[in-house]
Order: sequence, then structure tokens, then C-alpha cells
Amino acid sequence: MKRLTATLLLATTLFAGPSVASADGLNIVFTHHSSASNTFWQAVKKGFDDACGKVEAKCNMIFTQTEGSVEQQLANMRAALAAKPDALLTSIVDNKAFDDVIKEARDAGVLVIAVNVDDTEGAKGNARQAFIGQGFKPAGYSLGKAISESFPKEGPIKVLVGISAPGQNWSESRGAGVMQFLEEYKAAHPDRQVSWERIDSGTDLAITSDRVGAYLNAHPDTTAYFDTGFWCAGVARSLQDRGVAPGKVLLGGFDLVPEVLQQMQKGYVQALVDQQPYMQGFMPVMEAYLNKKIGLAPSDIDTGQGIVRPDQADAIMTLSSQGLR
Repeated sequence: MKRLTATLLLATTLFAGPSVASADGLNIVFTHHSSASNTFWQAVKKGFDDACGKVEAKCNMIFTQTEGSVEQQLANMRAALAAKPDALLTSIVDNKAFDDVIKEARDAGVLVIAVNVDDTEGAKGNARQAFIGQGFKPAGYSLGKAISESFPKEGPIKVLVGISAPGQNWSESRGAGVMQFLEEYKAAHPDRQVSWERIDSGTDLAITSDRVGAYLNAHPDTTAYFDTGFWCAGVARSLQDRGVAPGKVLLGGFDLVPEVLQQMQKGYVQALVDQQPYMQGFMPVMEAYLNKKIGLAPSDIDTGQGIVRPDQADAIMTLSSQGLR
């Protein structure tokens, strides 16, 4: 917390007022695992672009063509590093795929900051110098706890956990956090029948709607569905289309994109976890600037696991539609 506070205070001092602090030719590239159609990453890009504008840095964010493609991200990373940038910002969704290229970047003197997703072993597992993003397993646990407040007081609890991207660090870790909470909830309620299953739920609203909808048709006694992204919005649409009342199946997920906030406003989504995408785009640029300008080493920043409830949806929707939440 002290490191984060110091970084924010210095950034505030440098960029307060009308003047612009130049980064003297700072060149930053940001590669990640998502396509341009992913609403969440547009908010990250806005933060990235705004920060780059403040320090007059040359910046480029490179999306994948296919959502979640590790192979495309790796190819984009190698192509970007061939241009010899000063800093590489990247998500690390796979514990092995990016190890060699990131080490090569570090050996070449490139500053490397993991953003949004880190190696599950952190600095022990990858040569990146810092991580700016959410603690995924604690966030999943917090979501499980938040939704459990709406569990029925009697009868069995049957839960479906959607692993949006099986094998990818962010999705597996969030799902593990949810299931850790369910283990503890079951132990704390020995008089209740508590069970859960996991499913490959996908990273597309229509696909998630189809897969989870089919499960719910076959298991109409399901109490709750947890998504590891915002694709629970697709499940909400499916429930609405079938005439299922809001709250009959509890829904929870991540990220405050308009699609899922709309379903929260309708009462279909009971809790969401915010990880502040704008901050994830903005702060690594500030750290790259401070490193180049005055030699400060980059530091970890936890962008949070704030729980958002339906009574907050209207206010957040305005900011989300502006790309700020």
C-alpha cells in the first residue's frame, strides 16, 4: 500500500495543472489476449490512451483477432518487440507461453509490466518486473460470499461455476476462489446439501447463453450461476427470454461493462466484482514514465475487488458507458 500511495502521489504531483510532462520519446507497446470487440478492454485502452497523452508517449495497444488467443498474443508480442520499445505492457494468461519472450525483452533492456493477468507464481514464475491488476482468487472468493447472502434459507444449494477460459490464469483463479468459498460455506452449514459443478462457459455472450442455458434447462433446481467474466449477461438474457423471474437463479460475475450492468438493473444479476480497467490502462504508463524520467522501479498495484450491488448500477452505468469503469 505504501508503494502504491507513493506512486499515486508522485503521479498526481507531476500531472496536476494544465502543463504536460513530456516523456522524451517514450515508446510503449501493450499486447494482450483479447479482441477489439471485448468491451472491458476498450475501457483499459481509454485509460492507456489518456495516460499516453498526458506524458506525450508514443503508444500502441495490439488486440488479438480471436478472443483469448495465446498464439496470436505471442506473435503480436514478438512483432512489437522487434521495433525495440522502451516498455512492454502485457497480460500473462499462460504460465509458460510468454516466459522466453519476456526474458528476451528484459535482457534487451525493455521494461516489462504484467497488466490485468499475471503468472500464478508472480515474479517467481516470470521475469516481468511488476503486476498491475486484480488478485483473482480473492476476488472470486468475495463474489461467492456476496452471492451467498441471497441463498435461500432452506433446502439444497446447487451452484454452477462457469470457467470462461479453461486453462487461462484469470478464469481458473477466479473460479477457484468461488469454489473455495463454497467449500467453506458447505463446512459451515453441515445441515444443508451444498453442491457445485464447473462448466466451460465460453467468452462470448451467445455461446455462454447457449451452454449455461442448456445446463439450466436440464437442472431447473440450480440456485446460482457464477461467471468468471461478464458473460453472465448472456445467461440473464436467456432467463428473461424463457420468462424466468429475476432472482430465481442468482447470477454473479466480473467487470462493469454496459451489457452486464443492464441485466443488473433488470434484477437478473445480484453482484459484480469491479477490477477498474481504466486504472489498469492508466497506471502502467505512469510507471513506465517514472522509470524513464527518474529511474523509479515499477511496483505492484492491486486494482481491487470491489463488490457492486444493484442499487449502484445506475450511477456506474453512466461511467461505464464513458469507458471509465
